[in-house]
Amino acid sequence: MTRKPTVVLRRASERLPIAGLSGLLLALLAAFVIAGTQPAKATTDKIVATEELECLSLALYHEARGEPDLGKIAVGHVVMNRVVDERFPDSVCGVVKQGGHAELHRCQFSFWCDGASDTPNEAQAWERAEAIARAIYWGYSQDPTEGAINYHADYVNPNWGKSLVRGPKIGRHIFYHPADGLRRAENEITVRPGPQTATR
Repeated sequence: MTRKPTVVLRRASERLPIAGLSGLLLALLAAFVIAGTQPAKATTDKIVATEELECLSLALYHEARGEPDLGKIAVGHVVMNRVVDERFPDSVCGVVKQGGHAELHRCQFSFWCDGASDTPNEAQAWERAEAIARAIYWGYSQDPTEGAINYHADYVNPNWGKSLVRGPKIGRHIFYHPADGLRRAENEITVRPGPQTATR
């Protein structure tokens, strides 16, 4: 006696055996209905959010790995502040990867164009960077920089620092606001759920 193939549809902890080709089609249809349908935009948004979180996590890992959590949060908010500033690209990856394509060491975030691998090699630091990046990206953290768009380590003195307004020092980084008065007041900083991306 020949047995027909059995398709097993799992829903939570249930199993529903269905036999034959018509059963397979029914199982696929049921799986589609049970899983729900997501519009193409929702799927695209999920892919974009995943890529944006990866870029933000890399920036936190490489730029602020040795900083306390508040320092990591501050660096992450500089990225997000640039995303909404029309002078910079309107995506996290665009901001993080700005410059350095034609020449080494000519980019906005030094890790991106230093010629070294960007692959994280410290698992615990990477996990922490990812967790903090998620909180920042989805709007669950306050901006301790009050809208800063630049920063540098306290052991360097870049020329561009003179053209901006100095803000807070957090950890080993000094943060700067635009000289044109676009600094946000603390009471204007809002936390909202969802990706903190440009709405220009």
